[in-house]
Amino acid sequence: MTDILITPMVVPPTADAPDATEFRAMIELANQAAELDAGIDDLRDTAEQVLPSWLDQSDRVHRGFIARSRGEIVGAAAITTATQSGTSAAEIELMLLPAHAQNGVGAALLERIEQEALVLDRSILQAWTLHPAAGGERMLTPATGWGEVAATPLSELLGANGYALEQVERNSILPFDGTLDDAERRLAEAVAFAGADYRIVSWTLPTPPELRAGYGSMIARMATDVPSGDLEFTVETWDDERVARRDATFAAGGQTMSVAAVVHEPSGAMVAFNELNIGADPIGVTHQWGTLVVKEHRGRRLGTIVKCANILRWRSVAPDSPKISTFNAEENRPMLDINESIGFVPASYAGAWQKRLSSEPNT
Repeated sequence: MTDILITPMVVPPTADAPDATEFRAMIELANQAAELDAGIDDLRDTAEQVLPSWLDQSDRVHRGFIARSRGEIVGAAAITTATQSGTSAAEIELMLLPAHAQNGVGAALLERIEQEALVLDRSILQAWTLHPAAGGERMLTPATGWGEVAATPLSELLGANGYALEQVERNSILPFDGTLDDAERRLAEAVAFAGADYRIVSWTLPTPPELRAGYGSMIARMATDVPSGDLEFTVETWDDERVARRDATFAAGGQTMSVAAVVHEPSGAMVAFNELNIGADPIGVTHQWGTLVVKEHRGRRLGTIVKCANILRWRSVAPDSPKISTFNAEENRPMLDINESIGFVPASYAGAWQKRLSSEPNT
């Protein structure tokens, strides 16, 4: 295409505002692309869920762009980066149908988003692509050497523009189509193995004030304690106020989050946690967000404890949700072992890409 026009996206005050057309189009393009690339429809978002994080940019900057051809919206792109001083990395997302990844729309959006990264003084860009579980004719292996994904038009576009495939993540699902006897048994065994030094705490957002500091410390350590290959992340500050802002953003989007965590009694520190999230639709897919056991307390089955405790709790929080969907790095074998023992099965894959920018975009 030679008649591509790219403009900054209008961020509406509400998802149903008269000027919400571009924002809603971005979300729908992302949903369509995710279903086509991953081969499943479990990964859909709604404008209502996503918009609150764009409206409160206290902790993260969000900027979007819309691509049009002959007046029709044919693609969108977004860049997100932490506001914290010293941040060098930003996450980008290209939202377009496969055909537009190859006809110039994707390249134009990528160039524009890289220009914006330089304006924001960000030198490292990271992008995530979705891939089917079934594989394909050409398979791509990440720098970690763990796992592989089938090439897609979007991954080809990124690779052709200097992005390296750094890591592969497995998307697994746990269908809620039977009893949770295995989770109950494994939880009891893990609690007995961990011993009296470890105590389970759980809550539904908003986070109780007395738990915000510990919870924030766990979220912060996702940047350092989760396998991430050569992806570069900045350790961010998560104080009580930021935890409260995050909780409020989920609530504003109509989302419900359950957290199960483990506290180390001798020190009083929170040392493991698991998050389960669902949108406003009670029969929608449940998404696992963060799961972490801090490095100093691994080997005590705390990962099994927080996962199983939260799954069992979830039955009373969202009893009509049909499944849980989660992503884990292929090299994170301990967490995948826990998932598989509970009953999670592969559903799709994701690729994590990274590029270090020079002063000129697309170089």
